[in-house]
Amino acid sequence: MNKFLRLIIIALMFRIDWRKLFIIGTIIMIPGVLFQILTLPYPLTSWIHSPQVTVPLHKSLNGAMHLSDLSHLAWDEQSKPGRVDPLIVVLNYSVNLDRSMLIKERETEVSEKRDESRIMEPKNIVTPPMSPPPHRTVPHHLQRYIWSLRPDEALAYAKKEIENAPIATDDPDLYAPLFRNVSAFKRSYELMELTLKVYIYQEGKRPIFHHPHLKGIYSSEGWFMKLMEENRQFVTKDPEKAHLFYLPYSARQLEMALYVPNSHNMKSLSIFLRDYVNMLTAKYPFWNRTHGLDHFLVACHDWGPYTLSEHEELKKNTIKALCNADVSESIFVAGKDVSLPETTIRNPKRPLRNLGGKRASRRPILAFFAGHLHGRVRPTLLKYWRGKDEDMRIYGPLPNRVSRIMSYVQHMKSSKYCICPMGYEVNSPRIVEAIYYECVPVIIADNFVPPLNEVLDWSAFSVIVGEKDIPKLKEILLAIPMGQYLTMQTNVKGLQRHFLWNPRPIRYDMFHMILHSIWFSRLNQIQIPESS
Repeated sequence: MNKFLRLIIIALMFRIDWRKLFIIGTIIMIPGVLFQILTLPYPLTSWIHSPQVTVPLHKSLNGAMHLSDLSHLAWDEQSKPGRVDPLIVVLNYSVNLDRSMLIKERETEVSEKRDESRIMEPKNIVTPPMSPPPHRTVPHHLQRYIWSLRPDEALAYAKKEIENAPIATDDPDLYAPLFRNVSAFKRSYELMELTLKVYIYQEGKRPIFHHPHLKGIYSSEGWFMKLMEENRQFVTKDPEKAHLFYLPYSARQLEMALYVPNSHNMKSLSIFLRDYVNMLTAKYPFWNRTHGLDHFLVACHDWGPYTLSEHEELKKNTIKALCNADVSESIFVAGKDVSLPETTIRNPKRPLRNLGGKRASRRPILAFFAGHLHGRVRPTLLKYWRGKDEDMRIYGPLPNRVSRIMSYVQHMKSSKYCICPMGYEVNSPRIVEAIYYECVPVIIADNFVPPLNEVLDWSAFSVIVGEKDIPKLKEILLAIPMGQYLTMQTNVKGLQRHFLWNPRPIRYDMFHMILHSIWFSRLNQIQIPESS
């Protein structure tokens, strides 16, 4: 500034034109300004504006960002000339707070591990994988070859490949103890990702069709419908390329739209579905080519099986993914149909809330059940165990005097075994709830096929008790060695990832496991010529 004053004085004294004076001053000032910019201890852009903060899309299940996600957001305040951005203070505070919480959690884990070591925890228990598995890349020549095959040829190729699956050892994405044959499952799943195309019929009006019900105990059918219709990987708009055909209706919405309350008559629902399938068979050739063998439906409502009765091929031939997987009623066929997990979703915007449970050393209750007393099994359970034994917390609806001290969820998280007796029908949402809360499920339902039974080994993470053995329930549970129980609970933790509804599906989650079981069922129908 002093240089400019001197130039003005000289210009006034010698009567120099002010325009020439400005040009001369600018030429003199530029080198000095450039020198100061180059010698700044921080970038000039950081002085002008704050850095752009980008929040990563991948978050932990409870919605909080991981420390690794936040660390790149903490900008160095010392590089700020003379001020500190309030946003940076908040982010740095959050990182420090999370770090301190993480340290406390680790200290708690260490103390809990010491507690569990006192109850003979086996040393050979392997921690199951918990992080979402990454997408895999496949050779282009294999992808091109599979795409060149007709749908029936591709299915035959996939079945042959699965029968000759290489042995899967130490796969970081899969926890082998959960599966009947992890090698076959791994190869089948990979081929599903490479091959499967599903055609979704667009016919059908809302709310029965294309309108998913995402809340309550019947939400599995709605979540599958939503995620299937949003999917780009497996869905095709060309039915000639399809390996499977999806009938996109909701049994829950069918009941709400057509059932006359207190009529005890489901015939109108069955007639509606019969007419729908007949319309498809008249409009398209696809059903008639296989008589419905390559078509599938997904129904979690208790009435799902009974709504198929008016159409013989729909009842016998289609692949039915049903929550009501009761083999005694001659509708659900084990080995062909799929046992659909029954999930209770209370908040569709947060389907993964309250996940997790306590360690074995912090589960003082041996067994727990609370619920309504419908069906043939639950009254018997309460007859023998309600109020009879402090280790066996067996209730009807959870009494207020009990829930004020410990909620239903807290009971499940504090129990070693969670009793899952059938109600009106064989399935119960408690099975999946027990998995969510890391409690070993005890299934009491004769003639019930457990969820995803085609690939999962339920003996590895659950206890199945016959209805006639209810009087000996405590004796059966106490006879299980502690080491075996700890192995089962560890397996339940590893199983959890396969029973989660993710708003954006990831590999091996609930959506993909159900779709794989349907794909696997279709492959079982394929006959491979002996000469091939």
